[in-house]
Amino acid sequence: MTAWEDARTPRSAKVTPSSPGPRLQKIWETGPGLKGWISSVDHKEIGKRYIVTAFVFLLLGGIESLVMRLQLSGPNRTLLSPEAYNQLFTMHGVSMIFLYASPVLSGFSNFLWPLLLGSRDMAFPRLNALSYWVYLAAGLFLYAGFVVGRGPDAGWFNYVPYAAREFNPGVNIDVYALGLILLGISTTVGAANFVVTFLRLRAPGMSIDRVPILTWGTLTASVANLLAVPSVSLAFFLLWLDRQFGFHVFDAADGQPLLWQHLFWMFGHPWVYAIVLPAMGMVSDGLPTFCRRPLVGYTPVALSTVATMALGFGVWVHHMFSTGLPDISLSFFSGASLIITIPSAVAVFAWTATIWLGRPVITTAFLFFASMIVLFVIGGVSGVMTGSAPVDWQLTDTYFVVAHLHYVLIGINVFPVVGGAYYWFPKFTGRMLSERLGRWNFWTMFLGFNLGFFPMHLLGLMGMPRRIYTYSAGMGWDTTNLVVTLGAFLFAAGVGLFLINVAVSLKRGRIAPENPWDAPTLEWATASPPPPYNFAVIPTVASRHPLWEHRLNESAGRSCLDEGLLLDHGRETLGTTPLDGEPSLILEMPGDTPAPAILALGLAVLFAGAPLKAWWLAGLGGVICAGALVLWFWPRRVHADEPEAAHG
Repeated sequence: MTAWEDARTPRSAKVTPSSPGPRLQKIWETGPGLKGWISSVDHKEIGKRYIVTAFVFLLLGGIESLVMRLQLSGPNRTLLSPEAYNQLFTMHGVSMIFLYASPVLSGFSNFLWPLLLGSRDMAFPRLNALSYWVYLAAGLFLYAGFVVGRGPDAGWFNYVPYAAREFNPGVNIDVYALGLILLGISTTVGAANFVVTFLRLRAPGMSIDRVPILTWGTLTASVANLLAVPSVSLAFFLLWLDRQFGFHVFDAADGQPLLWQHLFWMFGHPWVYAIVLPAMGMVSDGLPTFCRRPLVGYTPVALSTVATMALGFGVWVHHMFSTGLPDISLSFFSGASLIITIPSAVAVFAWTATIWLGRPVITTAFLFFASMIVLFVIGGVSGVMTGSAPVDWQLTDTYFVVAHLHYVLIGINVFPVVGGAYYWFPKFTGRMLSERLGRWNFWTMFLGFNLGFFPMHLLGLMGMPRRIYTYSAGMGWDTTNLVVTLGAFLFAAGVGLFLINVAVSLKRGRIAPENPWDAPTLEWATASPPPPYNFAVIPTVASRHPLWEHRLNESAGRSCLDEGLLLDHGRETLGTTPLDGEPSLILEMPGDTPAPAILALGLAVLFAGAPLKAWWLAGLGGVICAGALVLWFWPRRVHADEPEAAHG
């Protein structure tokens, strides 16, 4: 890292047919073969790995849900035993909430952030790689117990005392506790990377009032994760100590019957917003492109994003209204649960106004983005109902809450994510997804989702409890449960059409132009797919919509995208000031290394030894971690000091 006023003055250049693309390609490209694949710290490769891995866990969680729906499609079914159902139920929640919803958004943000911000990489490329490898290790670790019939079985919320050793003596809960701690490491290092990238790696001129809304959503979620994840990691660590070494932290007999719920939901409710705010940012950036106008109310939407997360830290107790807490506590948290609808409504009104005042171009991506508004309203209204303590007493632990949860997690996450896939697939791959198949994909998913989950509201109002593996005939739930099951399979068919579209388009999709949607943001100012170095020169930004400046006249100046700082003395990018985006530093970025993958492997081995009490195995994992850290921090030569790198 060298000061802007360094004696080595950065060269400025204009992109021409003889531009230094081949030289930058050689500096930034990932090495060939398996070693290069494991060692890569390219944010685009890491982003795609996140997305693919998250979709694998989405499919696993979806298969688990379909098996459960077959069990519940009629009364007195015996497809699953109670124990098998509990494990499926728990792993379904773990897969969807922890292994899909947040990581898939991290994948999109990892790929897009440097492109949106006009940078060549994330702030900490090796931490970026570590976050992915640890996420993969945590997912495999959690599923390892499930595959051998020892998966977590206390629900994804893992309530104590049911999760205590006295009532759950196997290794199931130990695997879950340590797996979530491992996943928390991935989430925390990834969140820190996003925060620093936002503050210091924006293009010159990109002040904080010019960044895309997607970056506001991911930034807000990342700050929340830095504050919330330690809560649940501490809770799981203390629970593991309770189970393994006889601690009494969560012992109800010692007067702490609700401590687990408080620690878990202090994390759990901010996490809900962490897995929807980046998705809402995708809608805020993608929808205006197809409406052919800027987002209505940029500043209120950005502020509402931050306000939603800030208020999200004050509503966790609405998950605990039926636990016997004092009335004053219920009043405070009920009020906060109702107030939080205000910033959410700001975004809904902004999206609606953008469509109303624009000239919408109906594409598959537009349909997915616009449908999210409808699903958001339905999920939000049901959430307001459960935010009222008297109503919640009637609805808690019924299928009404299941319906609300899925409208939030699928309606406000999966639909924007699939819409984002249609929107940014050309940027990821250089090819277009089929619009014809995309329409079938959308309508199948939309109809299947509403057919599958809206009737769950009715089941809840009819008194059907959550978390039951069967029910008796004559309860009045038979027909509705059958409809829900049919809707779930129709929704799954829609997801299958999306995967078919991706597979076919990767091979035979139409070659995408650089900016197929005529979009306004910086990621479309480079090739599709982007080169390893992203931008041949660091762009300079003069407005929120650098590619629409000729039609909007937002500012007197004009962005400069083909002339700027070359920064070709090695893996270099530009650091700027946090508020105004003024150039301040030249950042030397680290090269590819296998150290993050080795460190993740060491952590996985260490965590595998702990629940088995195989301390030799845990010690081996510690040794691997130490070796990886030595490799990570081993002194390296700076590219700028090497004659070959300096002169080419």
